Amino acid sequence: MPALTIKNIPDDLYKELKHVAEQHHRSINSEVIVCLKRSLFPTKISPKDRLKDIQSLRSQISANSITADQINEAINEGRP
Repeated sequence: MPALTIKNIPDDLYKELKHVAEQHHRSINSEVIVCLKRSLFPTKISPKDRLKDIQSLRSQISANSITADQINEAINEGRP
């Protein structure tokens, strides 16, 4: 199996990668492979399944939970 060496990884990127690997109980190497696979071979969702997911999420959100007055207040907040 081929090997890959990555040089000059920014400290913050390495720390985040290490943190995520620990959360998933993986080595850093395994986490990098998972990240690359997700990026290069994304899971394709059919339009029908995507629509079903959207409808499910919408059903969890209450309609008109924000009024026009609240929107205007947020827009004007902090303005002189």
